[in-house]
Amino acid sequence: MISVDDLRDWTNFLGGYDGEVFTPHMDALAERGISFTNAHCPSPVCNPSRTSVMTGLMPSTTGIYSNSQWLRPNHPEATTLPQFFKDRGFKVVGSGKSFHHTAGNNPPDQWHDYFRFPWADFPWTRSNKLNYPWTEWQPPPPEYPFSKVEYLRGKDERDWGILPRKESKYDDVVIVDYAIDFLESHSGDPFFLSVGTFHPHLPWYIPKRFHDLYADSEIQLPVVPENDLDDIPPIPRKWAEARRDEMQAARDAGEWEEAVRCYLASISFADAQVGRVLEALENSHFAKSTIIVLWSDHGFHLGEKGHWMKSTLWEEATRVPFIIATPGMENSGQSSSRPVNLVSIFPTLVSLLSLESNTDFDGPDLTPLLANPDAEWSHPSLIDFGYGNTAVRNEHWRYIRYNDGTEELYDHQTDPNEWKNLADHPMYQKVKDNLAEYLPESYTENVPGKNAFVFDPENWTFTNKETGRVVHGRQ
Repeated sequence: MISVDDLRDWTNFLGGYDGEVFTPHMDALAERGISFTNAHCPSPVCNPSRTSVMTGLMPSTTGIYSNSQWLRPNHPEATTLPQFFKDRGFKVVGSGKSFHHTAGNNPPDQWHDYFRFPWADFPWTRSNKLNYPWTEWQPPPPEYPFSKVEYLRGKDERDWGILPRKESKYDDVVIVDYAIDFLESHSGDPFFLSVGTFHPHLPWYIPKRFHDLYADSEIQLPVVPENDLDDIPPIPRKWAEARRDEMQAARDAGEWEEAVRCYLASISFADAQVGRVLEALENSHFAKSTIIVLWSDHGFHLGEKGHWMKSTLWEEATRVPFIIATPGMENSGQSSSRPVNLVSIFPTLVSLLSLESNTDFDGPDLTPLLANPDAEWSHPSLIDFGYGNTAVRNEHWRYIRYNDGTEELYDHQTDPNEWKNLADHPMYQKVKDNLAEYLPESYTENVPGKNAFVFDPENWTFTNKETGRVVHGRQ
């Protein structure tokens, strides 16, 4: 299982970018598997999306809607994907970012071995000892901020540019080195390997050769109509305004184009790491007997609707690359336009391996689409963001209902950029009613956040401050 972070639909095989993007290794994987061209994340933010992938349960089921909540102390009974395979005799290992990367999100008892994120690329941002207890803060290098946008100085990971470091020392290279070593040294036992790159998550630090891929390219910036937000409700308008100051600072500094260039370069850097893993697998004893799943946890706005980063229920934040390749796949190289969601990864793997699970998964098994990418499909893709906010995406429409009852509706056949909200037009009431039938029947309340617990990273325990209950994450 290979995950890339914050990668929107800007791959060559998806064609989301209106220009050339260099993703030869992901493209090659799409040729040997099934690529889902209408795939979406469970939530447009890291922790709830990854929690959904790893449990097969949507945020509306778990109550985990943000990065400030932990799975283990709130749902100690939950069976995660690595734990599922470990319980069934698989060798279970991982490296990089599988669950959310901050401390407390990846209990070590789920794995036989795990190589955590080194954080060598930008240790000057890693100063919170609760979230990153294994890192040592260092002062930033004299080149910082590499983006030359002075406004972003000290804003954690908001930076981009060529990091003056040997490529072999970049975090994602070291993370993939671990995966390669495993594939080269592992015995014939069945295994589950999860390897997650941090790119193209911010900061967009890349080796020079990936920046050079786009050095002479005419960077395609998003088209942003001036009145694009005039017809949307207050909740998404507020979301769109978040971090707009950072985007405006980049524009004022003349660095918007360079930011997009570095995002593209980060995609190609991540793609190179995907290629290294796939090459190691191809050269191993497991080349013809291994299922490969590639996904990104959510998309990313680069100015669309005047928004910067993720955390919206629009297409830019939810559509992601998603490929499944199985041994001897008869339909290799085909794509499916059926609406699917990453929450289906867990139940699909259970089905492919003819295993059994006690979890009542929220996502449908995708094996019918692996057998026939054009099969009849009655399941839209649902995306939750915060309590009571959900998007419903099928092949024709995106319907969004917010927790105050306000709505958006977009016709993707005539308006792929989602520039015209049709929700207030009476003629579309039946369309909305049909899509609304798929909304969650209820939403689990937000589970307690990190501030409700005392986390001990040495012993991996969570103590509820109110009840004194201790939940263990055994070493």
